[in-house]
Amino acid sequence: MNTAPTAISRDPGFTKRISRRGVLALSAAVAAGLTTSGCTGSAARVRLGTAQPGGQFHEFASALAAAAEKYSRLRIEPIVTEGSFTNLRLLARGEIDAALTLGDAASPHDSGLAIGRVYECYIQVAVRPDSPVRHLADLRGQRMDLGLVGSGSAVTGERLLRTAGITPGTDITIEHRNLSAAVRALQRREVDAILWGDEVPTPVFEHPTRLRLLDLSEWVAPMYERSGYPYDTVSVPSNTYPGSGAVDTVGVPTLLLASPDLADHAVTGIAELLLGHGDLLVPAQTIGFQFLDRRWLVGTGQVPLHAAAAAYYRAEHG
Repeated sequence: MNTAPTAISRDPGFTKRISRRGVLALSAAVAAGLTTSGCTGSAARVRLGTAQPGGQFHEFASALAAAAEKYSRLRIEPIVTEGSFTNLRLLARGEIDAALTLGDAASPHDSGLAIGRVYECYIQVAVRPDSPVRHLADLRGQRMDLGLVGSGSAVTGERLLRTAGITPGTDITIEHRNLSAAVRALQRREVDAILWGDEVPTPVFEHPTRLRLLDLSEWVAPMYERSGYPYDTVSVPSNTYPGSGAVDTVGVPTLLLASPDLADHAVTGIAELLLGHGDLLVPAQTIGFQFLDRRWLVGTGQVPLHAAAAAYYRAEHG
C-alpha cells in the first residue's frame, strides 16, 4: 500500500529509553490500578463508540472487546452509532468512554486524546459497471449516496466533492443510507454512485456485487490544499470487488480516542491490547493492507497521544 507521509505527534521525550526498573514500576502501577477500580479483580467498563454493524469500526471494536475479555481486566462494550462525528459528540458529553473516528474528523480541540492510530480507512466511490461515469467530475447532475449523517465518511465525501468543484445539493443530489441499503439502491438504479469509507475489501459485500471503483488519486493533494489535512494515497487491487479494476484512492487514518475522564490504567490496558495482540484485531481479509505496530500506533497526527498511552509505548519499546 502506498501512503503519503502523515504527520506524527509524539511526546518530546518519546525516543528516550527507559530503564528496566522504570518498566517494572509502570507495569506494577498498571496492575495496581486495574485491581483497585472497584472491587478487587473487577473488570473496568469502557463504552466504545463505533458505527453500524458490518463496517470496519464495529468489526474492530468487537475484536478489541473479545481480546480484552481474554487478555485483560477491561470490559469493552461496543456502542452502535452513526460514526465519527456522532462518536465525538457522545465523547464530549461523557456518554461514552472511548471513540473510533476518522482522523480528519478529529481536531486537537476535541475533548478526546488518542490511544493510537489503529488502521487506514479507504474512501471508495463506486458506480455500476455499465455506468458512463468514469471520473468524479462526471457525477455532476447525478444521484449519490454518501452514507449516514453523522459518519466521518459522509463529511469526507462532501469535502471530496467540493474539492472537485461539485456542490452537494446543487450540482449533485445527495442521499444518506447505511452501506447495505446504499448498495441495494445502486443495484436498483435508485442512485448513480455510492461513497463509503472502510477496509478493503469491505465486509458488507458478503455476496459478489459487481461494481466499478473510481480512481480518486488526483484529488488527494487538492484535498490537503483545501482542508490542511494530510490525506494518504492508497491502492485498491483489481478484482477486490467483482468487475473492479485496480485504482488509487483517498486514505484516512482511523484513531482510537479516550475521554479525559477515562482512568489511566484503562488507557494503558487498551494500549497493551493494541500493541500486544494486534494480530487479533486485524481482519483476515485485510492482512497485507493493515497492521499494528508501535510506529503506526503513535502516528496520530494533529491529535496528541494520551499521556498514559505514550508512557506505555515508551516503556515497552524505548
